[in-house]
Amino acid sequence: MTVWQAIVLGLVQGATEYAPVSSSGHLILVPWLFGWQPIGGDVGFAKTFDVALHMGTLLGAVIYFRRDLWRYLVAWLTTLRDRRIETTDERLAWALVIGTIPGAIVGGVFEGVIQDNLGAPALIAVMLAIFGVILYLVDKRMPSDRDLGSIGVRTGLYLGVAQALALQPGVSRSGVTMTAARAIGLDRETAARFSFLLSLPIIAGAGLYKGLDLVQTGFQGYGAEFFWGFASSAVSGFLVIWGLLKYLKRHDFKVFMLYRLAAAGLVLGLIATGVREATI
Repeated sequence: MTVWQAIVLGLVQGATEYAPVSSSGHLILVPWLFGWQPIGGDVGFAKTFDVALHMGTLLGAVIYFRRDLWRYLVAWLTTLRDRRIETTDERLAWALVIGTIPGAIVGGVFEGVIQDNLGAPALIAVMLAIFGVILYLVDKRMPSDRDLGSIGVRTGLYLGVAQALALQPGVSRSGVTMTAARAIGLDRETAARFSFLLSLPIIAGAGLYKGLDLVQTGFQGYGAEFFWGFASSAVSGFLVIWGLLKYLKRHDFKVFMLYRLAAAGLVLGLIATGVREATI
């Protein structure tokens, strides 16, 4: 893998982590589409590189939500001191804590199964299409009568369970969480904002876990690729959050459904015509 390929993958990661189109699916499909070899020629090391890209988008999100995160941290610590939950910030803080648990459990238990068996391009394409249509239909049929202040612990747990489904590449963590949020009447901007916040502990946890592997293996001569991939994903992730929250104030999810259907059609078409293999 070259530096420019790392930058491209960083931009792809940043553009797709928070847009409801599946970053994990795109990090598999883009190298598959262009015939790029895994960084270092090793699938395990390539997964570590993917996590580094996720950490870049984490940095971008932390910078964007820095004031919110600090406020929720203070509110959470206040509940531990006072042993009660009273304010909106305190409810949101606990919703994020509780909502993180399902994804952490499922990711820890099924990491090997997901990595070894659920990354086929055809399966990713099918998931892109199905969950893109579901997102659009749910969004069009449900009201938008709940805002961020209506979210409590039960809502956080419900959305956390939904987030755990996105461990299958092609589903989209942000997409399935937004779908679940719209299904209970949260407005589009609130659905997106809470989805972004809920993803941060999971991404951070995965980054710390894979970071231990990186301490042992080192960058294996790919330090520049790691740096530029990380940097490009951070910048693009920040910009996508900023743009998407503005976009969803006035628009629905139709454009994302159309993109997912087009991407799925392209992948399945390349496989059907023999241009690309059905497996990685």
